[in-house]
Amino acid sequence: MDTLLLSRIQFGANISFHILFPTITIALGWVLLYFKLRFNRSGDRKWMRAYGFWVKIFALSFALGVVSGITMSFQFGTNWPGFMEIAGNVAGPLLAYEIMTAFFLEAVFLGIMLFGVSRVPGWLHTLATFLVAFGTTMSAFWILVLSSWMHTPAGFELRDGVVHATNWLEIIFSPSMHYRLAHMLLASGLTVAFLLAGISAYRWLRNDRGTDVRAAMVTGLSLGALLIPVQIFVGDLHGLNTLEHQPAKVAAMEGNWETGGNVPLLLFAVPDEAARTNHFEIAIPHGASLILTHSLDGEVPGLNDFVTEKGEVLHPPVAPVFYAFRVMVGTGLAMLLVSWVGVGMMLWRRRGVEALPRPMLWAMVPFGFSGWVATLAGWYTTEIGRQPWLVTNVMTTAEAVADVPPAMVASTLAVYLAIYVLLLVAYISVIFHLARKAGETGAAKPDAGVMRPGMGARLPAE
Repeated sequence: MDTLLLSRIQFGANISFHILFPTITIALGWVLLYFKLRFNRSGDRKWMRAYGFWVKIFALSFALGVVSGITMSFQFGTNWPGFMEIAGNVAGPLLAYEIMTAFFLEAVFLGIMLFGVSRVPGWLHTLATFLVAFGTTMSAFWILVLSSWMHTPAGFELRDGVVHATNWLEIIFSPSMHYRLAHMLLASGLTVAFLLAGISAYRWLRNDRGTDVRAAMVTGLSLGALLIPVQIFVGDLHGLNTLEHQPAKVAAMEGNWETGGNVPLLLFAVPDEAARTNHFEIAIPHGASLILTHSLDGEVPGLNDFVTEKGEVLHPPVAPVFYAFRVMVGTGLAMLLVSWVGVGMMLWRRRGVEALPRPMLWAMVPFGFSGWVATLAGWYTTEIGRQPWLVTNVMTTAEAVADVPPAMVASTLAVYLAIYVLLLVAYISVIFHLARKAGETGAAKPDAGVMRPGMGARLPAE
């Protein structure tokens, strides 16, 4: 493998590891704020016990997200110097805006959020929780602004081959930014919803059945059931936007080789890029045309339109995009089924969490990390789908890669992968350790009475 391919694999590995943790912290911050506001309103201790457990997972996720994010930023210089040389006038300020509006905010108030619950007035701790949640969302906003601009660049001009900003509003609100931001925020919400439900189900199966466990599980299932239909709607809008601005990506997602109407929706196929065809197709007639154009005979772009007369391929690698898209959609539909069945059982039997049978609870445990699967699959779809462009129609990925020996990239890639596997195993192990410990210490057992939410609240573990 050459330097370009190895560098792409390394960046893909780094971003795959990194994105797992912001996907949790973005939405979990708002869930923690919800727990705190419920306590402030009712004085019911279960909400503070839920806050006390889940803020630990927030802190762990936040720490790993920051560390892995630093590694990612280094790669712009070590692996992709051409990107900053050509697009640095746009990318640099956007990354700086993230630091000024997100990292500074989180750094100032994170300590109060994590350690100030019994040391500062209740209103100040609630405010700190809000500002940290807002900071994580602002971080996602600026990163997605840059990512969206790279997909659908606007508000710039080229001078001697270098990008120069001409309209910052057009850069920030590029044509795909609104859909990409909404899609990612909803993905974070779903990731956290199923993490709440999955870890709470694990605690419940271990006979840790405190009122806070019930509250977290109901919150997770309900949030998942509500957000899934919204995500499907936003995903459809995002797909239509992608069809307009990145037709080659849509052609790869659908595995469609020839432009035309009446295009079937491929449930399964084996794309053959060498032969420019698919094998073993299982399809729904007219399905792709209906979804993408809302018409049975609507025209869908074909991959063969993106090959020049000289044989130069200007569309992404088909198989990774094709399969990743189906993993994302399939995981989303499975999440829809689990959340709706769970909420339906609780409403129908009117028994709350007790209405869920043990097989359902056991199924929810691995689904606690289903949001990661869907998010990664969606990220691969959109980012690999941009190839061969790094900034669409401005610079290719090959133009940005560093001129370093392949062996150097391969050695650092091997070290990254080994460290990431260890950290990921440790992270998941610690989450389950915290879940077991919460039950063993009795911190999550039912607790009668209420607490006055005025001047702070001590957590049960204290």
